[in-house]
Amino acid sequence: MKRFPLPPHALLDPAAIAVALSFLVLIPSAGEAHQYWLTPSRYRVEAGETVELGAAVGTGFRGRGVTWDAGRCVRLAARSKAALDLSREPASGELIWIRLRPADAGGTMFAFESNFRPIELPAAEFEHYLRDEGLDAVLRARRNAPDLPGRERYRRCAKLWLAGDDASRATEPVGLPLEIVPLSAPGTRGELSVRVLADGSPIRGLLVKAWNRPLQPSGGPLDPEARDSVGVVWSGRTDERGEVTIPLGYAGEWLVSVVRMEKSGDPDEADWESTWASLTFERRESAAPAPSTASRARP
Repeated sequence: MKRFPLPPHALLDPAAIAVALSFLVLIPSAGEAHQYWLTPSRYRVEAGETVELGAAVGTGFRGRGVTWDAGRCVRLAARSKAALDLSREPASGELIWIRLRPADAGGTMFAFESNFRPIELPAAEFEHYLRDEGLDAVLRARRNAPDLPGRERYRRCAKLWLAGDDASRATEPVGLPLEIVPLSAPGTRGELSVRVLADGSPIRGLLVKAWNRPLQPSGGPLDPEARDSVGVVWSGRTDERGEVTIPLGYAGEWLVSVVRMEKSGDPDEADWESTWASLTFERRESAAPAPSTASRARP
């Protein structure tokens, strides 16, 4: 599996890209088991135009953001005309991650990875969270002690695709610990097959969820803090190849998310560790209007 080449001091080619960075990382409270996603000012950018990127965390595609915490970032990278390591550039106290001016129409894949952060949840809340995310193995492991609080540490692995005509920029894995890898350019067809990789290998049986929201007339996403929460429009488990196929029956912004939980690598800090992966992109064409807030998940 190929990874992003991330040199310690990647040089930004001014002929290829103009970047001014600041960063946003949201820290959920101890009771929140939320999706985390990257969000742009718009998903389609012509060569020479500028797009702004940040992040959000929340439920049902409604979220909020906070300012950059340099201590949380493991990597921030982009694959465009060139592979860029952006992790050293952000400034504290800013709500915009990146201002980017693409050099061509090939598209850009962004990737963010955080380190672990510990939380502890009351037993009932932890059990509900495990059921909601389809983490059946952890539920079974807790069968003899369901009243114990959930001692967990979590990390984020988020990706965003800015539309372009070079599908290889979207379909090549970037090497995140847990990663949703599109098998075609996201948003160009009425469905999207993805492969979920854990440490570079396909993983079977993980619950993948998808949400959809309409875009603004300008082509940008709605403010995550201002819009209503929506239900999951599709869910399904990965097969033996780590793959699922998501029907994209609606136009607009899409969020795909998956969670993996294992025994903690640091038992003094937590009993369990979770990795949350996401992918955001736009589908422009649609056979139907955007869904309502009702959940339309597949069992």
